[in-house]
Amino acid sequence: MTIKIGDTLPAASLAEFIEVETEGCSLGPNTFNVADLAKGKTIAIFGLPGAYTPTCSAKHVPGYVEHAAALKAKGVDEIWCVSVNDAFVMGAWGRDQKATGIVRMMADGNAAFSKALGLDADFSKFGMGTRSQRYSMVVVDGVVKHLNVEEGGAFAVSNAETMLAQLA
Repeated sequence: MTIKIGDTLPAASLAEFIEVETEGCSLGPNTFNVADLAKGKTIAIFGLPGAYTPTCSAKHVPGYVEHAAALKAKGVDEIWCVSVNDAFVMGAWGRDQKATGIVRMMADGNAAFSKALGLDADFSKFGMGTRSQRYSMVVVDGVVKHLNVEEGGAFAVSNAETMLAQLA
């Protein structure tokens, strides 16, 4: 069953590569409980099939980096990019995309979060196994307020511009 507007995010964990050690977060991959991270916050989440893939690298992540200040001006506390990759890859991709400190690059290594959302996809024919569908959502205190799921290989509704218009 696919998550819908009004649903609470499923119980899950995501990992993030931490570049600078702080109290409570060691350098390297750290695992976080999604419910704990979402509590009391407005979060723009976008999911995509994979790090370093063409549309994801050329359009999806750059759009959220470019529009991060505008999203935050409309009340977004954090922006998360979720992909079925490991935290090392997500960290490296975030550095490559100049997203560090702007977009949290969240690893869904085993696709558990994507599956729990009902937004997983079989990319086996491309040699990529189980991945995430391309989507975006606005989550307020763990509850989905806006949800945009792309059809097939499209990139039309999960972009930062669509999300900005929804927050108007």
